[in-house]
Amino acid sequence: MNKLLINIFFFLLIPAFTTAQQDAYVESWSHKQADSLRTELYHTSNDTMQMRLSRSLGFHYQDSNRDSSLYFLEQELALAKKLHLKLWEADAFDNAGWVLSQLKNYALSLQYFLEGIRILENEDCEKNIWLITLFSKEKDPKKARLTCLGYIYNDLSQLYRSTGNRSKELAALYQGLKMGKDMNNYTLLALITSNVAYNYFDTNQLDSALKFGQQSLKYMSISGYTNYKGYVLNTMGLIYLKKNEYALARQYFDTSVSVNKVENNLVQLATAYSSLADFYKTQGKMDSSIFYTKKALVDSKNLGLFEGVNQAYTSLFQLYKSNGNADSAYVYIQLSKILGDSLNKAEKDKIYAYQNIGFNDQIKAQEQENERIRRESTVRSYTLLTGIAVFMLIAFLLYRINRNRRKANQLLQSQKEEIEIQKKNVEATLSELKSTQAQLIQSEKMASLGELTAGIAHEIQNPLNFVNNFSEVNRELISELVEEVDRGNTEEVKVIANDIRDNSEKINHHGKRADAIVKGMLQHSQASTGTKEPTDINALCEEYLRLSYHGLRAKDNSFNATMKTDFDNTIGKINIVPQDIGRVLLNLYNNAFYAVSPTLPKGDEVSDPT
Repeated sequence: MNKLLINIFFFLLIPAFTTAQQDAYVESWSHKQADSLRTELYHTSNDTMQMRLSRSLGFHYQDSNRDSSLYFLEQELALAKKLHLKLWEADAFDNAGWVLSQLKNYALSLQYFLEGIRILENEDCEKNIWLITLFSKEKDPKKARLTCLGYIYNDLSQLYRSTGNRSKELAALYQGLKMGKDMNNYTLLALITSNVAYNYFDTNQLDSALKFGQQSLKYMSISGYTNYKGYVLNTMGLIYLKKNEYALARQYFDTSVSVNKVENNLVQLATAYSSLADFYKTQGKMDSSIFYTKKALVDSKNLGLFEGVNQAYTSLFQLYKSNGNADSAYVYIQLSKILGDSLNKAEKDKIYAYQNIGFNDQIKAQEQENERIRRESTVRSYTLLTGIAVFMLIAFLLYRINRNRRKANQLLQSQKEEIEIQKKNVEATLSELKSTQAQLIQSEKMASLGELTAGIAHEIQNPLNFVNNFSEVNRELISELVEEVDRGNTEEVKVIANDIRDNSEKINHHGKRADAIVKGMLQHSQASTGTKEPTDINALCEEYLRLSYHGLRAKDNSFNATMKTDFDNTIGKINIVPQDIGRVLLNLYNNAFYAVSPTLPKGDEVSDPT
């Protein structure tokens, strides 16, 4: 009893299906509604209702989960064949063929389209159209048939685009465009003109592309069909980007993202993110370009769009390379190479299978077959048996394709994990190398500081001796000064005071000299900041010459060398890093002294000036 009530409820839903949509190819369901449709599908045992629900679910998943979409559309096809509903069968061939073309199964996609065209070119399919209002509000069987045929030509054009035949793509689009205009079917016109716009954009006919893009938006406004509005807006953005009208391009890309989110068109959302990434790249804003490329990468991965994933990997490699981020660039070029090799082989195999079908010859053969079917009943039986064999072959091929795809996904995942591990190892090794390098540099500084110690001691002793001597003399002069003051000898007091002042100046001079030597030693021992500062290069050269000489004299007091300097006093101060240049000069002087003296201790190594 409960099952009977459920079936009655589903039959009552049929009018709701017809009034909720504008025409046969406008299906828009929320996630909650889609869940309800699936529940209804699994509970009803009525074949026609199952067929209708399968079609709706197939449309719902077309741009969010294409594997699920194909699953439900294949159910629609099987039920239409079982019920002998030829128009529904052609509709299922069309919708499933489009999904197959997006999944790059070109050979099977072409077979589905050809079969759909064969059915729709026979006016017999106008008989026994169940739920005709779905395909023609006027309940006109001819319009219902031509509507389906117009959409097949539109979808067939996308197969031609994917396989690189742009002239046949445009020819198929114009065939569908004529049918849409004859029937005033604005939904069909909106869809076809959007694809015509992209064809003209891709072939660099920008004015024609702009014209058809604007027509498509107008038809969408009239019909209320907005499923692919984001796609048209993205095409308009690409047109303006190519015309270097950046403000308009950015406006259309942003609007495309917003519309695709509202329409839940995840495929076109990923495309819009990729276009925004290209836009920011042209503007030199690499961080923004990386941000949107990664968003496109995430959406493409979630949808299983491996070509989009590979394109994102390649873009990220180029962006990180231009930013000087070698580690990230290396990761993405490796991912791109692995996935690209797999995709290139799969793409070639699919193109080869598609080309072997021979579209024009197949159309002609189908027309001849139709004539023979009408003349000979025996051929009908043969065709039926052949169709069953082909269907079984297709099912087998689909099984093999799905199995191979799962294996490829597993391989990609394992390779990704291995690359992540290698990246972490490389980063750890690089960190250790940097730490070791810093330690070696500091060790070298301390070693050179040790060599300087003796020279610094000798250099600092001279000014200190002067300070001590002049201090002693001043003490004696002060005693004399007191005596002369007591005697009242003013002139002698002035002479002694002048001597004390002169001695004080000398003490100050030599004290500053000692201070400069100590500061130089501290600078030499400290890590260089790498900051350039105005420096008296003559004084720096002379100071390190004396330090080197006295340092080597401390090792061998028998060592002597004559040093002559010829400085350019007009050179002034120059911008250098004094610590670094000082170490270079010290090493050069040490090497020179070693070269001119045979008496220095054996085994002393010559320093690297750098």
